[in-house]
Amino acid sequence: MEEMTEKKRGIRKTQVGVVTSTAMQKTVTVAVDRLVRHPLYRKTLRRTSKFLAHDEKNSCKVGDRVRITETRPLSARKRWRVLEILEKEKST
Repeated sequence: MEEMTEKKRGIRKTQVGVVTSTAMQKTVTVAVDRLVRHPLYRKTLRRTSKFLAHDEKNSCKVGDRVRITETRPLSARKRWRVLEILEKEKST
């Protein structure tokens, strides 16, 4: 009976992208690439979307590969949060 009264969360979208900016406090800009086929010419095109994501610990750096997930609106444009850092930026 308890299980039925609990509200189930919907399946939340996740994306994998690269951090492009950390200029804000607790917020990072993540660029997510996707491949799209042109409807007429059938050429594969690369499209980039930029998302603002919440980074509670300010642990992300520019160039890090991260996984982000949907969340409730946190500000005017911020609707994603960082789940994990998949790969740190390679220092030269």
